[in-house]
Amino acid sequence: MEKKTLGTVISVKRQWWLKINTKPIRTNSLDGAIFPHIVKVKYSAEGMEYIKRKWLGARLAPPSVGDVITVVYQTDQPNKIRLEM
Repeated sequence: MEKKTLGTVISVKRQWWLKINTKPIRTNSLDGAIFPHIVKVKYSAEGMEYIKRKWLGARLAPPSVGDVITVVYQTDQPNKIRLEM
């Protein structure tokens, strides 16, 4: 069973080492490049506080630090989460 709670974004880091090119022909090395992000979220579930890192795809706009986002977690394993954005 899944439940929802609110979590706070602690940090957002861009993965510079994983570049995704969106153009077939580029004029320089960063022309048309997009990067995925790692988001660290702090939330409470089942009476415990958790801090979890989640990977966001390159096409998704990352949240800002301090934003409140919805965290979906499993009741039997609250450390397994999914972010709703």
